Amino acid sequence: MNPVGSSFPRDEEPLIEEPSVNRCGQQKPHDHFHGAYIIFFLLGVGSLLPWNFFITAKHYWMYKLQNCSDQAGQAASDLRDYFESYISIASTVPSVLCLIGNFVLVNKVPASVRILSSLFVMLAIFLVITVLVKVDTSAWTTRFFALTIGCVVVVSSASTVFTSSIFGLSSRFPMKNLQALISGQAMGGTISAVASLIDLAAAADVTDSALAYFLTADIFIVICIMVYLLLPRLEYSRYYMSSQEESPSLAAVLPNSSVEDEAELGGTANTSFLTKSTSIPPLRPILRKTAFLGFCLFYVFFISIIIFPSLSSNIESVSESSGSLWSTKYFAPLTSFLLYNFADWCGRQVTAWIQAPGPRSKLLPAFVLLRTIFLPLFILSNYQPRAHIRTVVFDQDVYPVVFTALLGLSNGYLGTLVMVYGPKIVPKELAEAAGVVMTFYLVLGLAVGSACSVLVVHLV
Repeated sequence: MNPVGSSFPRDEEPLIEEPSVNRCGQQKPHDHFHGAYIIFFLLGVGSLLPWNFFITAKHYWMYKLQNCSDQAGQAASDLRDYFESYISIASTVPSVLCLIGNFVLVNKVPASVRILSSLFVMLAIFLVITVLVKVDTSAWTTRFFALTIGCVVVVSSASTVFTSSIFGLSSRFPMKNLQALISGQAMGGTISAVASLIDLAAAADVTDSALAYFLTADIFIVICIMVYLLLPRLEYSRYYMSSQEESPSLAAVLPNSSVEDEAELGGTANTSFLTKSTSIPPLRPILRKTAFLGFCLFYVFFISIIIFPSLSSNIESVSESSGSLWSTKYFAPLTSFLLYNFADWCGRQVTAWIQAPGPRSKLLPAFVLLRTIFLPLFILSNYQPRAHIRTVVFDQDVYPVVFTALLGLSNGYLGTLVMVYGPKIVPKELAEAAGVVMTFYLVLGLAVGSACSVLVVHLV
């Protein structure tokens, strides 16, 4: 077992580490009171909070979509049954296009502009969603659904730009800050699940619950704007965010690279690609360096999004007929949303202490591919409604609980491991661009997986 930054076995590629002092002999500043770490953690929470608040408010969306006229009854029923799959597609497919645009703009538009503009767009859309909570939409259910999907597309696109930009920015920092960002993303899911449970338990009216729920999201987006504005005020952050620091040549940090590779990457003896170029980053050599890790990242999230939330949130308690609150009201929020997000967060936290297997280990893709077994496990649990596969093999409530915990843990650990490796196996001056490329692999996995989730749900 080899921690990140230590020497890997000979068949593995070492991560590119920065020295403790810069080329001028200046000692690097310390992160006093872990200020930057906390900020990146909060930004990580905010980066996936919109998505998580959408999918965990299931009781609210079902309430809105069931208030329909008789003529639209069947259509609304279809919308309710496949709502999570539609949300997944609307949130991930447009994100692929946004990531391509963000990669093109890496060196043309400052990260601060991309980050702040995306946060303000998310805030504006969530304010609209918050207002619609108290609007009677029973007479125009289908149009409300279309409006909701449109909001998902815009919020997801802005969230993708924000996430990839902040991930690229954190790639300039030491690995602990990158891990804080990724850990915060999982905590965002846990917070939204807890908030949903509190609202569900405390509010007698579903619209009151949803109003408090979405107001919480509005407030947290404002907090993200504030902490991001605080980030460059820290001496520690200014050191890593400064574009004036000299970088070593690509030949120095990549001993096995050829002159041609160095030219493709834009490196010269004393020139940093990011500081001297405003052109599009060189894609081909970055893809070549990150292809192995990119596949692993793609497949981790491909499997996860097929199952969560489309399959997992529709697994019902086998004792639902008893009428207890556990089996009728809290089973899905607790065993699907809260448990998955908490397990995902735990998996991401573990990477702060354990980083194995390494970035070139053959065990890494083996563990990633092994997660395919979760598909039949969830399908053969008490998923409802079932149209084709009638057999329920795992007919006890404990089974989906264990499966969800393992799904979340493996997603958090393997996904984070691959994400933090990606920007660290390329030269520092290309870390931000590599971070965007790794985010592209992630979103591509989500996009393809969400499309497949619709097929899987219909087959079950």
